[in-house]
Amino acid sequence: MSDLHIRCATPSDIDTVLRFWRDAAEGTSISDDHDGVARLLARDPEALILAERDGVLVGTVIAGFDGWRCSAYRLAVHPDRRRQGIATALLEAVEQRFVALGGRRVDAMVLEVNEQAHHTWAATGYHREDHWRRWVKPL
Repeated sequence: MSDLHIRCATPSDIDTVLRFWRDAAEGTSISDDHDGVARLLARDPEALILAERDGVLVGTVIAGFDGWRCSAYRLAVHPDRRRQGIATALLEAVEQRFVALGGRRVDAMVLEVNEQAHHTWAATGYHREDHWRRWVKPL
């Protein structure tokens, strides 16, 4: 994986990331727009982690920490680049970030219908907690 470059996103990456998510991410979020990602980067410049190979975006993950909980969102790898260790490298970067911030456990948002993602998360040591459900209210 020495040719894989992991780095934090900058505001100049926002449009590229949004295009990437349209091709590589499952589902959509109410925050999947320029303003939403810009707010994330303004609040926490190290939260959006990118994986690049040969200068091309091949994977993303959001590693959000609010001082209480460590949350992983938007783990996405380009369909043509899956099964190459990119998700594993991104999750290692997430975990290193959280440990450095004093985090104790990572909570991950994973779509129920995305069976492929379930295998990825399980292969990297995560497990499902069936006693929790996500409750939401758009603002």
